[in-house]
Amino acid sequence: RKGAAMGAFAYLEKPVSKEALEGAFTHISSFVNKKVKKLLLIEDDPGQQQGISELLRGEDVEVAAVATGQKAFEKLEAETFDTVVLDLMLADEDGERFLEDFKNQPRFQDVPVVVYTGKELSKKEEARLKRYAESVILKSGTSSPEKLLSDTALFLHRVDEKLPAKAKEVLRGQREKGENVSGKKVLIVDDDVRNIFALTSVLESYGLDVLYAENGKDGIAVLDRHPDVDVVLMDVMMPEMDGYETMRAIRRDPAHKALPIIAITAKALKDDREKCIQAGASDYLPKPVEADKLLELIRLWAR
Repeated sequence: RKGAAMGAFAYLEKPVSKEALEGAFTHISSFVNKKVKKLLLIEDDPGQQQGISELLRGEDVEVAAVATGQKAFEKLEAETFDTVVLDLMLADEDGERFLEDFKNQPRFQDVPVVVYTGKELSKKEEARLKRYAESVILKSGTSSPEKLLSDTALFLHRVDEKLPAKAKEVLRGQREKGENVSGKKVLIVDDDVRNIFALTSVLESYGLDVLYAENGKDGIAVLDRHPDVDVVLMDVMMPEMDGYETMRAIRRDPAHKALPIIAITAKALKDDREKCIQAGASDYLPKPVEADKLLELIRLWAR
């Protein structure tokens, strides 16, 4: 599910057979070659339905809108959709029940769902929804239309050049504001205090809360004291306990299985990247670290 929330539209479980790989490549090819992606909007308020459709529609995306769960399933039987946007308060049934029924059907398991609702949710309700939905957005939240546009663009793999002018403007404004970044907690593990200082200066200017450790052992100790860390920036080349060993140790703790770790490497070599991923990194960046790329990775992973 974490991979899906980052924009993956399918996954394979190891060990992977040749047939499964060939099937995955066929699936990827058919998706990429589609010139127009299709989005199903399930929203019973006519005004909201029109506004959301206008926001998401473009030359590369066709939006079909329905007002009820029954009409949605009729559409899904007749056509193939690449993403679904769902309001929870439908006239004919509970949106959460619809979501569960939808995702429990094998043919729809890989279709990303964005819940976009005016219903106030408790933490427990939101966590329950996230078992099935790739994204949950409250209409009352700050920048909610921007987040809806951003998340659907991610799941539909939209290219910026093909977005309507209004959508481009909305996404540009969101990226400039660093939406979803301010207030996140980042742990930097690096033995070079100059790197720690440089990264901290950039991250704090965007409103991030920064912790640091100068070696792997201390990094693990900081994580134990601060289980609410959203993402770790891990320097790979450190004396004694290097970044690879540290990441493997972090992953052995069940509490940190899904913790995003961005490895910082000295080179942009394919072997370095693969070694980082095998050790437990979620992603990686080569040095010198570019601030905009780092912030984009943090924004994507610390969701």
